[in-house]
This record gives sequence, C-alpha cells and structure tokens, in this order.
Amino acid sequence: MNKNTTKILIVDDEENARVALSRLLMKEGFQVDNVANGYDALNFLRQQSVHVIVTDINMPEMDGIAFMRELSKSHPSVNVIMLTAYGGVESYLEAMSLGAFEYINKPVKIDELKLILKKIMNETSH
Repeated sequence: MNKNTTKILIVDDEENARVALSRLLMKEGFQVDNVANGYDALNFLRQQSVHVIVTDINMPEMDGIAFMRELSKSHPSVNVIMLTAYGGVESYLEAMSLGAFEYINKPVKIDELKLILKKIMNETSH
C-alpha cells in the first residue's frame, strides 16, 4: 500500500477540523473522504471501503467509542486512529481494547499523523 492508493475516512463533527485535516492529507497524496459523525461513517462504509479511519472520540449522537464498537462488528480489519481533545486513560484503554491502531491528541500534529500512517502502510504491505 502506498500514499496514492491509501483511502482515508475522517470522522469528526467539527467541520473546520475535518476539512483542514482532509486538505492536509490530500496535499500529502492520500485519497481522503470525510463525514460528520459515526452514523454517516457507517453508511459511507456500506458503499465504499477505506484503509484507515481517523475519528474523533467526542461527537454528538454516536461518539468515537460507540462508532468503534459498531465498526469492529462490520469492518474489523480497518485501521483506526482515534483523536481526542480530552485525552483520558479510560477512553484510551477502551479505544485500544476495541482495536484502535493509535490514539492521538488534538490539535493534530501533521508530522505525528504522517508517521502513524506510514507505520500502518508498512504493516499492511507485509
């Protein structure tokens, strides 16, 4: 897997954060789509497949943890990077137990995210 073929879905209720992150990743050469919540993400995934999901934990209606629970039933092999502005040990442990690949704090540092994506691409290409 390489950047040009890696499909990323960003799930975040904060439109500015979602759009900014999408643009940064597209500039890096990734294929990026974005949605505003977990329900939209699950609907999107019924139509298309992705390699990586970058999702916020704190969202209305369906938070990132509830989304991960649903995702683990329908798409267990998708790599998930959890984002949070309110990092706590409890949500970290729950996200990781549900299969999150990584858990990072907002605001997202693009270099940190690129490093994680590189790690995912290396692991999935073997």
